[in-house]
Amino acid sequence: QVQLVESGGGLVQAGGSLRLSCVASGRTSSRYTMGWFRQAPGKERELVAGISRNIGSTSYADSVKGRFTISRDNAKNTVYLQMNSLKPEDTAIYYCAAQSGLRIASSYDYWGQGTQVTVSS
Repeated sequence: QVQLVESGGGLVQAGGSLRLSCVASGRTSSRYTMGWFRQAPGKERELVAGISRNIGSTSYADSVKGRFTISRDNAKNTVYLQMNSLKPEDTAIYYCAAQSGLRIASSYDYWGQGTQVTVSS
């Protein structure tokens, strides 16, 4: 099993940037495909970005392409989500998740507690 702890959320003005971090413990994060999800009030949870465990391929939701970047540092067991040019519609709770498969779109087995991101207009 793996435990995930997110950090880096907060309040930022539109156009600003934040970097979220997700530290994995229990088993090395390199064994897992990692994803960042978000859920806004009244909306379904959506996959924002993912990075595969083998070759590190990445995938992004259309709404964040060109603005968000997912990366991983296996030596630190950490996955990052760099968020630039933030918009009020990016406001949500952001969750880090892990799964042992190779496909980013597959279901995720392990979840962090979430970190709030609020973008003011």
